[in-house]
Amino acid sequence: MLLIENARLLTRDPARPYIEHGALLIDGKLIAAVGDKAELATAPPSAERIDARGRLVMPGLINAHHHIYSALARGMAIDGYAPRGFLDILSGLWWRLDRALGLDDVRISARLNAIDCIKCGVTTIFDHHASYGAVEGSLFVIAEELQAAGLRSALCYELSDRDGAGKAQAAFAENLDFIRHAAADDSDTLYALFGLHASFTLSDGSISRAVQDIPAGVGFHIHVAEGADDLLHAQRFHDCRVVERLHRSGVLGPKTIAAHCIHVDEHELELLKDSDTMIVHNPQSNMGNAVGCPPLPQMLKSGLLAGLGTDGYTADMLESMKAVPLLHKHDSGDCAAANDAAELLLFANNPRIAARYFRTPLGVLQAGAAADVIICDYDPPTPMSAANAGGHLQFGVGGRDVSTTICGGRVLMRERRLTGLDEQETCAKGREQAAALWRRVNA
Repeated sequence: MLLIENARLLTRDPARPYIEHGALLIDGKLIAAVGDKAELATAPPSAERIDARGRLVMPGLINAHHHIYSALARGMAIDGYAPRGFLDILSGLWWRLDRALGLDDVRISARLNAIDCIKCGVTTIFDHHASYGAVEGSLFVIAEELQAAGLRSALCYELSDRDGAGKAQAAFAENLDFIRHAAADDSDTLYALFGLHASFTLSDGSISRAVQDIPAGVGFHIHVAEGADDLLHAQRFHDCRVVERLHRSGVLGPKTIAAHCIHVDEHELELLKDSDTMIVHNPQSNMGNAVGCPPLPQMLKSGLLAGLGTDGYTADMLESMKAVPLLHKHDSGDCAAANDAAELLLFANNPRIAARYFRTPLGVLQAGAAADVIICDYDPPTPMSAANAGGHLQFGVGGRDVSTTICGGRVLMRERRLTGLDEQETCAKGREQAAALWRRVNA
């Protein structure tokens, strides 16, 4: 057993959202009890104790849309790369990178991301993978690394026709092989979706085959109307909008994640809502790629389940959360835009998304939930309560304030020291492999 005491608990449990002098007892992989110090005073003397010293304790964070394969691109310069739009960014950077990746690169990318996520308090990752230089076995390598690191993940491989029929077939097989593998894993730390890149790189035949052959109960993970080119392609070649095409094809549904959804209209929002499809907002990536701003207020008002991701831009979900209101205020000119959306997406909706895949409750500190817990080195300089916790998170707490990360009852980082991964060795290996990868990209 593990007892966290002297904690400021931000539980995310509606029945008791904030406990200023709290304690939390972990038994195995689950939370056994949550309460104030007096309520847990009878915890077994044999329990290991962690003194939070009055710091903030929260549930482990969930990233609902990530790209692990981008880890080795940090600082990379590509000869002749001068993008003038989103398609240039895809073809000139990301597609050149993924064609050069080998399995060793995929492995070190996963390990580096595991370190970044643990240090930022992220315990569950929904990843959308591409490595067309090494398709077969790539999802298995990522899963092996993330499970060894102690993290939960829901993985997929992005099927695309952009590199020809042979690569598309390999991507198709990798998705199905990994779906079977994840279905046999009973640890509740691994799930599989079927990955689709985006409408504009997928033929009708590829989509139809994926919909026909995907196992029952498995959903898709796809980029939807991220750039205007995706919309224009659907209108030109399919005489409809992107969401309409996906709806007609049978891609939408309660287990499907539609990332971005920027260039969508009211009818498309209705289709997403009627099909119970989930949306994931990625504000920093959207700003970085200059692709626009999704109609998030309309999405939430209509009852759509919209969560938060990083699109590989960062591992820091708290940093991503802070970007939500900034993007929407700037885009709309309304200083009140999305004021409550950021906290809702990260702390309420991401756990609701995860609940469609993982059996154990995530994103909440309550008895019976997963023992995914983070301690943040934050001692509030002003009064803190359940009512104003969002303000403290928006303006005071960052991912790098996380000092201790626990996932499934396993302590992955204690007082900023990783317990199961060698950061120095991993970063040295990453630098070595990145240098070789960059040479191949520029060859």
